[in-house]
Amino acid sequence: MSDFLQYLISGLAVGCGFALLGSGLVTIHRVTRVVNFAQGMFAVVAGLTAGSLLSAGLPHGVAEVAAVLVAGATGLLVGIVAIGRRGTGPQSALIVTLGIGFLAYAGEILIWGEDPHSFAGLGGAVEIGGAHLQKQYFLVIGAAALGFTALGLFFTRSYLGKALGACASNPYAARAVGIDVTRMGLVAFTLGGMLGGVAGVLVTPLQSVSYHSDVLLITNGFAAAILGGLVRLGPALVGGLALGVAESMVAGYYEASYQSVVALALMLAVMVWRARRHTALYEEAT
Repeated sequence: MSDFLQYLISGLAVGCGFALLGSGLVTIHRVTRVVNFAQGMFAVVAGLTAGSLLSAGLPHGVAEVAAVLVAGATGLLVGIVAIGRRGTGPQSALIVTLGIGFLAYAGEILIWGEDPHSFAGLGGAVEIGGAHLQKQYFLVIGAAALGFTALGLFFTRSYLGKALGACASNPYAARAVGIDVTRMGLVAFTLGGMLGGVAGVLVTPLQSVSYHSDVLLITNGFAAAILGGLVRLGPALVGGLALGVAESMVAGYYEASYQSVVALALMLAVMVWRARRHTALYEEAT
């Protein structure tokens, strides 16, 4: 029972990171129709930046917030390159983000080297049901819950959030009422960068990151986001949590090297299910 609880809580914590990454993908895709393959880079940049700032003497809290802001600025730069030029289509922008993701490898190696990095999170542990659980797990879960609540309020209560929602629903109508769709796309990339940054600073104390962590992070984030068709935040949260728990159980009870297979299997299953559903709806319509 203690092992199961250990795997469950640790899986939920890591799953919260996947959900935050997935929410960044959803936010960007809803507004711009672009699948941002550089999303994992934001988490890595934030995690490595936070570690460097802490090593330089900055206190916890300040270093993490600064790292998230750096990730947001990185997201804005990616957005400017990908969609800043009017008339750039989603497919072209997708290829640009993929290229930026590969280019980021060189930058990360140049700045931080090839070795994995981590930093100390919230110290201590609590015992529940015989399982010794790191306090960092609960910090990650609580911060993710607060983040998703704030994100929901942002999209439903703020003018900027409603403008982003209008661009997501009907960009032509949004443009007709005076909303700059390109500017809103850049805001979405900035927000996506910050969400990825939050995931990075929360998860890095639990799992070391390096330049090649981008691939694993984007795979898991995309698997979480695809559950909602890259357009809904709620399913991305559910997908991230389910994926984190499933990977933790596989690593704990079977073999850690098979964790990535879980994400790929989930993506394949959802894609097949959606393809069959669309085919059935088409046949009914005809």
